[in-house]
Amino acid sequence: MYPLIKFLSLWIYPLGFSIAVASAALIFFLQSWRKTGLWLLAFAIGNLWVFSTPVVAEKLILSLEREWSDQPVESLPMADAVVVLGGAFSSGNGRWVYPNAGGAVDRYWHAARIYHVGKVPIVILSGGRAPHLEAGPTEARMGAMFLQDMGVPSEAIILDEESLTTRDHAIYLAEIVKERRFASLIVVTSASHMRRSMETFGGVAPRLIPAATDFSVSDNPAFTIRRYLPSASALSASTGVIHETVGGWFYGIAGWKSEEQ
Repeated sequence: MYPLIKFLSLWIYPLGFSIAVASAALIFFLQSWRKTGLWLLAFAIGNLWVFSTPVVAEKLILSLEREWSDQPVESLPMADAVVVLGGAFSSGNGRWVYPNAGGAVDRYWHAARIYHVGKVPIVILSGGRAPHLEAGPTEARMGAMFLQDMGVPSEAIILDEESLTTRDHAIYLAEIVKERRFASLIVVTSASHMRRSMETFGGVAPRLIPAATDFSVSDNPAFTIRRYLPSASALSASTGVIHETVGGWFYGIAGWKSEEQ
């Protein structure tokens, strides 16, 4: 199911969708329906251009990020543990000596801050190994390596090495919470991912405290002509927002959102 969902989702993202529409345009051209083919090709190019512009990507990101505050860790309440949702590391399928970190590594850095100011005694790291990967450490284990390098002792870290999706995180986290009898959790993930996480985690613990990090844009970016020109990074950002939005819809349809938040 996991590989199938990942494959199907590619075709609703701007790049995959535009390629599909452009392919349809080519078929119409070959069938001598040139006018229809031209319209489809223009639509594919326009769609890709729009979602590749920073100004559009920024507005999409803000729609997810603006409801969460960027607060200092000192202002957070005390809790039994902090849970970090995975998605930052790669081991090159076990071929690299040390893991490579991506942009979401802010999640682990933020958890280390929370631990070091004494807000929690335990850090829970969530994330398994994708089915197409045959070797290398899990996401959770790579995160543990990072946190230990940042001074978090191994005895303060709990690993969930099975989760592959936000829904999985909630299922396996609930088991840890029940076993350890935790009453409160600080939830750390990217600001753009926090809404779906909190909707899915409701009921996992009596008290959930969001601590968003990895913010991408400010409310009032400066005007530049480049914000209206295509950018690979803007396309990636737009794709991330669409992933979160469609994921939220799917979770709602599947009944994976909890009413307890």
